[in-house]
Amino acid sequence: MRADLAASYGEERLPRYTSYPTAPHFSPAIGAGAYARWLAELPAAASASLYLHVPFCREMCWYCGCHTQIVRRDGLIAAYLRTLRSEIAQVSETIGRRIKVEHIHFGGGTPTIMAPEAFAELMAAMRQSFFVLPSAEIAVEIDPRTLTSDMVEAMRLSGVNRASLGVQSFDPVVQRAINRVQSFEQTASVVDMLQHAGIKGINFDLIYGLPHQTVASCLDTVRRSLELGPDRFSVFGYAHVPAFKKHQRMINEAVLPDGLARHDQACAIANALKEAGYVQIGLDHFARPGDSMAVAFEQRTLRRNFQGYTTDQGEVLLGFGASAIGHLPQGYVQNEVQIGAYAQSIAVGHLATAKGYGLTDDDRLRADIIERIMCEFSADLGDICARHGAEAGAMLKSASRLKPLISDGVVKLDGARIAVAKDSRFLVRSVAAAFDAHLDPAKQLHSRAV
Repeated sequence: MRADLAASYGEERLPRYTSYPTAPHFSPAIGAGAYARWLAELPAAASASLYLHVPFCREMCWYCGCHTQIVRRDGLIAAYLRTLRSEIAQVSETIGRRIKVEHIHFGGGTPTIMAPEAFAELMAAMRQSFFVLPSAEIAVEIDPRTLTSDMVEAMRLSGVNRASLGVQSFDPVVQRAINRVQSFEQTASVVDMLQHAGIKGINFDLIYGLPHQTVASCLDTVRRSLELGPDRFSVFGYAHVPAFKKHQRMINEAVLPDGLARHDQACAIANALKEAGYVQIGLDHFARPGDSMAVAFEQRTLRRNFQGYTTDQGEVLLGFGASAIGHLPQGYVQNEVQIGAYAQSIAVGHLATAKGYGLTDDDRLRADIIERIMCEFSADLGDICARHGAEAGAMLKSASRLKPLISDGVVKLDGARIAVAKDSRFLVRSVAAAFDAHLDPAKQLHSRAV
C-alpha cells in the first residue's frame, strides 16, 4: 500500500458496495405490494439464496454495526422464530412454487442464540417451503463465546457445512475496549467441535482499526488464528459511526487508530495471510488455494452481495427477518427494521417490506461495473457497456471522480479497460465510487475508505 495515497484518500466515507445502489437510497415507495409482484414474476427456472436475520445477542459488542438487540428471555427469541417461519411460508406461497435454493446464510446478531430444536425446526420449515438442493451451502455466523455442543449437533443434522466465527482480535486490551472478551481457548474449542461434527468450512472474521489496536497486536491475532487453520478470512476495517450506532459512543475515539495506522494494520494483516499461503480475494477476503472462493476469483466468477464476496451466482436473494434485505432482478427490498413492526406485518398476513429500490437500466449497468471492480480490481467497460446497450466513452466521461485517480496512478486506463494498480488496491472502493451516480459524500455515514 502507498502511504501517500492512504493519506489522500483514506479519510473518505464510502460504501462497501455490497449492493448498488446502496441501502441509504432505498425508499418507502417500494413496499409490500411491489415485493409481492416481483416474487410472482420470478422466472420458472430461477433459483434463490436465502438470508435469515436473527437480531439478538446476549451482550452488545461496542464496535457492532448490525441491527441487533440484547435479550435475556428466550421467550422473545421463540416468538420471533415463529414469525420467521410464517414469513418463509408466506414468501413461498407468493412465489407460487418451491423455488430451488443453492445458498442459505444465517446472520445477526447471534443466530446460534436460538435453542437447538428451534434451529432444526427453522431448517425444516425452509425445506418444506423451498427445494433446498443437496449441494446447497448452508452457513451460520457464530459467536464462539456462546456456542454449545447441542447446537453444533443440531447444525450437523440440519446440513450446515460452513461456519463464520467472529474473532475480531485476540488482544485482551482491545477486547476490553470493545466489550468482547473472547479467549483463544474458547475459539479453539469451537473450531474443534465444528470439525468433529463434519462442518469443515471455517471462516474467521478479523477487524482492524479498533481501539488500542496496533500492527503488533494485529499480527499476533493472525498468528494465533493460523494455528486453528480456517480456510477463509474476512478482514474488515472498523466503521466508527456513533451518530448511527449509538452504542459505539462507548468506544473512546482518542484511542482509535488514525487513517495511516489503519493502513499499516490492513497491510500487515494482508501480507501475513499471503505469506501463510492464502489467496487475497478482492478488498477484504482471503482463502486457501483450491477453496471454492479462490477458484471463483481465479475464474472471474466471483460475486458480491450483502454477505460480502460470494461464490453464489444466483440473481435472487430472499431476505427473512427484521431489517433483512432481498435482491431480485427488479430491485431491492428491505423488511421493517423494528422487530415489533416486522412481527405485526407478518401476523396480519402482509409481507414485511418497509422500503426498497426499483432498478433502472443505468443502475444495472453501473452495478455490473462496480461489481467487477470490487471483485477483480478491473473492468472492461467496452464489454460491459455493450452488453447493456451503452457507450463506454459516455460512461468514462460521466465518471469525473476517475480523473484524479488516474493522475495519482491508482487507476490505469487502457482504451476502455480500467485496472486498479496493484499497490493501490486498498483504494478499490474509491475507484468503484467513481461510477456511483447516487453518491453524495456530504450525506454518507459509511466507513473510511481505508
